[in-house]
Amino acid sequence: MAGERLDKVLAKHGFGSRKDAQKLVRRQGVLLNGEPCHSPDQHINLDTDTLEVAGQVVELRRHLHLMMNKCDGVVCSAKDGLHPTVFDLLAEDHRHQFLGGSLHLVGRLDIDTEGLLIFTTDGTLTHRLTSPKSHITKTYLVTLRDAVNPLQQKEISSKFLQGITIAPEGDDGEQLCQPAQLEWICENQCYLTITEGRYHQVKRMMAAVGNLVTALKRVSMGKLHLDPGLKSGGYRELSSEELALLG
Repeated sequence: MAGERLDKVLAKHGFGSRKDAQKLVRRQGVLLNGEPCHSPDQHINLDTDTLEVAGQVVELRRHLHLMMNKCDGVVCSAKDGLHPTVFDLLAEDHRHQFLGGSLHLVGRLDIDTEGLLIFTTDGTLTHRLTSPKSHITKTYLVTLRDAVNPLQQKEISSKFLQGITIAPEGDDGEQLCQPAQLEWICENQCYLTITEGRYHQVKRMMAAVGNLVTALKRVSMGKLHLDPGLKSGGYRELSSEELALLG
């Protein structure tokens, strides 16, 4: 991996502006691989070099990846004049720009939809996960208004497997959905796995079979599952093992 300028690395890791970082280096407050470094334009390798500032080791990273358990009532946007946003739930040290770019969302959830939400600075990862060609599965826990008996469950599951047509809504016209998998938990709850991300898709699919979604929670994306120990509105960084699940 190509090296990065030391002052840029320090700035992107929360040590102020590039000028602040340059002053810090010149004050001899920075150790590179255990040795004092006096050149702000020194290039460092994020994979192999070590960096200390004022006696504290800096964890070098190019990208940041977060998992959030989105709560009801917040919107998937950086700014919103009417509602709090998912970015408002992040600590200040997770809001500044990293070397890999600005933190952004991988897909979105409606304001009343809860569950798995991914933030990343890696645009390549985002494209791979959101591209229709990737066919990344997304599984939702769906709660329905009307109870569905076993015979009806079988019929609806068959319709979804064949691909169901949903009515137009918003700017999205009538659509034939790709085959989707249903797993029934009880008469008014099921897991629905889809490979698309159309506007209000789950709600429109259930409306197409005469039912209404009263609660919706995304529980997985691809092979990555929402951490059951993550409280509503809480978040944490993805582990390397979890990141590998996203391919």
